[in-house]
This record gives sequence, structure tokens and C-alpha cells, in this order.
Amino acid sequence: MQLKGLLANRLYVMIAVILLMWAVFGALTEGLFLTPRNLFNLSLQVAVVGIMACGMVLMIVARQIDLSVGSQLGLISVVGALIQTELLGVDGQHTWWIAILSMLLLGTLLGAFQGWLVGYCGIPSFIVTLGGLMFFRNLAFYVNGGSTISPLNDTFRLFGGGAGGTIGPELSWVLALAASLVIVVRYALDRRQRNLHGISSHSSQRQSVQLVVWILAIFAFVWLMNAYEIPSTDEPAGIAIPFLILVAGATIMTVIARNHVFGAHVYSYGGNPEAAELSGINTKFLIVKVFAIMGFLCGLAAIVVSARLNSAGSIIGTSMELNVIAAAIVGGTSLAGGVGTVVGAVLGALIMQSLENGMILLGISTPIQKMLLAVVLVFAVWIDKVYRAGAQSDD
Repeated sequence: MQLKGLLANRLYVMIAVILLMWAVFGALTEGLFLTPRNLFNLSLQVAVVGIMACGMVLMIVARQIDLSVGSQLGLISVVGALIQTELLGVDGQHTWWIAILSMLLLGTLLGAFQGWLVGYCGIPSFIVTLGGLMFFRNLAFYVNGGSTISPLNDTFRLFGGGAGGTIGPELSWVLALAASLVIVVRYALDRRQRNLHGISSHSSQRQSVQLVVWILAIFAFVWLMNAYEIPSTDEPAGIAIPFLILVAGATIMTVIARNHVFGAHVYSYGGNPEAAELSGINTKFLIVKVFAIMGFLCGLAAIVVSARLNSAGSIIGTSMELNVIAAAIVGGTSLAGGVGTVVGAVLGALIMQSLENGMILLGISTPIQKMLLAVVLVFAVWIDKVYRAGAQSDD
């Protein structure tokens, strides 16, 4: 079996695992896990981890690691909150977008600096980002004195999915129709290309079934989001803005990974660094760009999480790096480099957050939660090893 087909099968297995997990948690919580309210909250939880996991995929594919993403999240959140409360004023007309741009810029600079240390100074990424983990976290504590900064700008808070942070039922249905149309068009173009090149497709029936399943899943999701009523108004919420940010980020990162020269260079470097360098790729600058993208996504995630909490503090993002790395690995990103998908990382984030959410509803203590998540991570690495061995034997 070809590696591409193997990865595709793995994605379907992950979807089946998610559905089974939801069914089990639904039964154990007497339906509480499957209520629209909880699934709406789950979409917000997945957004933060999923956004950063999109960048962690490229990081691991390029044979690097970033242990500092949780600390970056905390530092960027604190700086963004201080810009709103101390520098510009919480009620300022331009406060929200200046704060957002500043947070994205800070994240990009932090990532690029770490990438420079790895790429041009030759320091292993494990050491650089381990230092970043400690430095950024304590810098955040030093900057705000360990206190919580709140409240934040009202417009800025919309990006957290709280009151007013959804697009409403009508626009949600419009997006569902648009997404379904895009899927159908892509399916039609794919079949047309196959026919033009004389490639016979024996799996057209299976692809048609997949097309129907994806469309039904989109409309089911929108129905669930509309079924959740905002407590303050009792009106249907619709899709939350953080989830849309995740979808947009994952789509852009997928395009970069699959269709852009930069993405091809990252996968080439991860597959064989020496061959990539000999082929003329500027591998040092490539690493800087990978880290810069990771930092940018940390800034984006910091916007979402601080807007959702309506506050910021140095403890935000504590141990978040473990969830992000686990999401990428559970999603099929190989620690050996060269293999991984953004879609897989998002599904991995959904698995990890579903586990955490379900255990919280069951009243399982935090230490046991972390122990079980650690077991899942180790199990995922073992599964990855089995899949790679199967791919090599088939080739």
C-alpha cells in the first residue's frame, strides 16, 4: 500500500475513533457530552490547540520541535492585554486591531528569533525552545507581576467566541452551503482531471460516498451549533468565530503544505536534510521561516484564548505545548520527519480535547487526566511506528 493511501486510511480511522469516543462519553455522561452546549464549548477548546497544531506539523515534519509554544501563548497574551489596558485604553476605537496586529507580530518575531538560533547558530531546537519555555513564561510573570489583566476591549473579545462572538444561524447555513459547494466542485474537477489523463478510477463510488458523508457532517455540525442557545439572549448561536479562525488557518496551512514551493521544501528537508541542502534549498532560512510561522500561529491562538477568557495572565498556556505536540503526533505526524498533514493534526486536536472534555464531565481528577493523555501520546507514537513499518514493507 502506498504511503499516501496509508495516511488517508489513518484519517478515516481517526474519524471513526472520534465518533466512538463521543458515543462512549455520551453514554457515560447520560447524554451530557453530546448536548449542543458542550459541543459548542468543545469547538472553542479545539480552536486554540488546533491553531497551534497546524504549525507544529510543519515543525515536526522539518525534524524540529518547539517546546515553548505554551509559554509564547502566555507572554503574547499578557503583552496584548497590556497594550489594551495600559497603552491604548480598553475603550479605544482602534485598540482591538492594534492589539491583534501587535500580538501577531510579537509571535512571529519570537518564532523567527528561535529559528535563527536553530538554523544559523546550529543550536538544537530542543535546547533553544526548552530555554524559550522557561524564559518566556517567567518574562510574562515579570511583565505583569503575576497578576491577571482584565477586562479587555469589547470588540477584541468577539474573537474568543463569547457573547456576540458567533456568526448567527443564517450566516452559518450560508457557510455550510458554500463549503458543500466547494467540496462538490473539487470532486468534479478531480474526476475531470482523471478523465483527461486517461486515469481510470475504480474508487469513484467510494469517493461519492465520502462526498456525501462530508456534506452531511458539515450540515450536522451547523445544526448542532444553531441548536445551542446563547444564555443571555436565548437565540441560536451559530458557528463560533474561533472555530472559523481554526478552519481558515488549517485551510491556508494545507495549501502552503501541499501546493506551495515552501511546503515542498519543508517536506523535502524533513525527508532528507542533506539532499535538500545539496539541491540548493536554503535550509537555514527555511528553518527560520518554519519557526516564524509557528510563532505567528501562537500569536493567533493567544488572541483567541485571551479574548475568550476576557483576561490574560502569565499562567495562560501552561503545559499547552504537550497538548499541541500530542495533537500533531496523534494526527499522524512522524517524529522521524517528512510526513504529516494539517488535517490530521486538527483531528488529533479534536481527539485530545474530546478526551479531556469527557474526563472533566466525568469528574476525573486532573492528575489522572494527564496520565491518561500521556498514555494516549505514547500509544500514538507506537501506532505511528507500526504504520511506517507497514508502508516500508509494502513499498
